[in-house]
Amino acid sequence: MTDTSHIDTIARVASTTVAEHAGAVDKEGRFPTESVEAIRAAGLFGLVSATSVGGQGQAIRAAAEVVERLARECPSTAMVICMHYAGTAVIEKLGAESVRRDIASGKHLSTLAFSEAGSRSQFWAPTSTAKRDAKGVRLDAKKSWITSAHHATAYVWSSKPLEGSEASSLWLVPQKASGLTIDRAFDGLGLRGNDSSPVTASSVVVPEENLLGKDGGGFGTMMEVVLPIFNAMNAACSIGIMEAAVTRTAAHVSATKFEHSGSSVADLPTVRAYLAKMRVKADMSRTLWQDTLSALEAGRPDAMLRVLEVKAACGDAALEVLDVAMRVAGGAAFRRDVGVERFFRDARAGAVMAPTSDALYDFIGKAVCGMPLF
Repeated sequence: MTDTSHIDTIARVASTTVAEHAGAVDKEGRFPTESVEAIRAAGLFGLVSATSVGGQGQAIRAAAEVVERLARECPSTAMVICMHYAGTAVIEKLGAESVRRDIASGKHLSTLAFSEAGSRSQFWAPTSTAKRDAKGVRLDAKKSWITSAHHATAYVWSSKPLEGSEASSLWLVPQKASGLTIDRAFDGLGLRGNDSSPVTASSVVVPEENLLGKDGGGFGTMMEVVLPIFNAMNAACSIGIMEAAVTRTAAHVSATKFEHSGSSVADLPTVRAYLAKMRVKADMSRTLWQDTLSALEAGRPDAMLRVLEVKAACGDAALEVLDVAMRVAGGAAFRRDVGVERFFRDARAGAVMAPTSDALYDFIGKAVCGMPLF
């Protein structure tokens, strides 16, 4: 029987601590410390860690369900946990047992360090280097964005391989490693609390045993391990944002009255039609998301196509739904207390987060035409 206890657990944490601090996290552009600590205390850091190291042994579906519920309250917190589970998936497969145990026990917050200034959203083609020296392996890089940059325990870090011409290698790089510089604090339009910052590595030395998998094997891990769980969770974040928009917009138009007639804004057929379109878009996205998770679990032939589709489709749907939410709520939507404009801004991040929607549509088009993706 499938363990679904994480659903009740995250619902409790999300509806209390996460909801309480979401507004301040966005307004102040600060890391959601209280929410992340509550998630840690609830034992959910180790959700996708194996039971043999003290984790819950869950898979992609559970991780995506947690992210979706968090995103209904605070997409910044959802993205921090999304990146934690993505990093954990790599470490769980290729990392040292001691690190895996630390994650399972809540002592280690993970994240990915893939995107670079040199290759931009083409995260699978790092320009950063890894070279052996007398002290170990020297890493040099300009990472364009790392979520939880100041708060992660260590980064799952991509570089060119030590040897050969294979696409990349992956490393575990402690956040406090000498030579790492977090260039500036994040002050963005949306997802303002996810602590996503550029990080520069200047002669950062790590032991060669910090290599995650084989030298040159990073591309395979990115495609086989990271891409499915990241796209499923990113889509989950978009779905959570849409759920928040539908709920908040419906509540606003139902409570807002015309004094001269006593009727509500929701009594207008045009407004109900807009809400219906929002609901339909959100439900269509959820259906594709659920089918993607089922395809991955069953190992269906179309699983990778679904993985490519789900992030782009759900991200674009979130943009449409939030545009409509702002229109329906009218001028009030620009007030923070209505609770729509924050999600409007957060929804913008999905389309530009690598792999971007434009890149995904190109991959999907190649797949439709029977062309190789790379």
